[in-house]
Amino acid sequence: MPKADCPQCSGTGWKVVARPERGSAEGRAPVFALPCDCTSDDRSARSLERARIPQRYFHCDFESFETDNEYSPAAEAVVWNRSLTQAKLIVEAFARDYPVGIEHGLLLMGPCGSGKTHLAVAALRQIVLRGHQGIVYDYRELLKEIQASYNPENNLTEMGVLEPVLEAELLLLDDVGASKPSAWVLETVGHILNTRYNEKRVTLITTNFLDAETAPAFGSPRSSPARPLPVEDTLTDRIGRRIRSRLYEMCRTIEIVAPDYRKEIRQAGRFGASGS
Repeated sequence: MPKADCPQCSGTGWKVVARPERGSAEGRAPVFALPCDCTSDDRSARSLERARIPQRYFHCDFESFETDNEYSPAAEAVVWNRSLTQAKLIVEAFARDYPVGIEHGLLLMGPCGSGKTHLAVAALRQIVLRGHQGIVYDYRELLKEIQASYNPENNLTEMGVLEPVLEAELLLLDDVGASKPSAWVLETVGHILNTRYNEKRVTLITTNFLDAETAPAFGSPRSSPARPLPVEDTLTDRIGRRIRSRLYEMCRTIEIVAPDYRKEIRQAGRFGASGS
């Protein structure tokens, strides 16, 4: 909302600007109205709201992302902190340079609570606030919305759900692989990713599932907090070989080796979250 006591717009939200170098024949400079500076916070809030950033992650930015694990044994913390720092540097550089030289998106892989969503939202947030168009969808919720569109009593069509997903300049698809990989799921997700790939649109993806060749580095899911997955499936198991192959072309893979931050701080008697 504009400020009622703003000296530039007097509370209207618009300021009048003259262009002397293009004066009219009568010698008077033409004027035009621009949004007043006092409304910038409101415009930023609307941009973030249009991006569908969940309330839980609305605070996420690079400054608030923690790379120091203070709750774990020193030897493990060194490895985890290095991984978190490296991931932050890569994602922050992506957001800073976007869209110049950006041909691929990012695939952030790691255990629950390691900060993947925090970093992805921080990147999207920074890019959106610079005037680009971005949008966030939770993988499971998106699939539910598409399924709900098949109900004849629902006014929203499948294309109505898919259009913003397919056409968004920047899409953040969070928690990929969380739903069981039925034939319909694989076909739907494949259509989304293939369409965005063919149209050269950038996609950010987070997932709790790893590749088979990198999973051992995270330890056994039964014995190590560094990979507390609910099942021992790989990402390929959850999204299929064809879609995983497409992601190699679409995204740079970032593997985050770190424990569940939320679990660690709960055990330490603190509250808050760094994101999934």
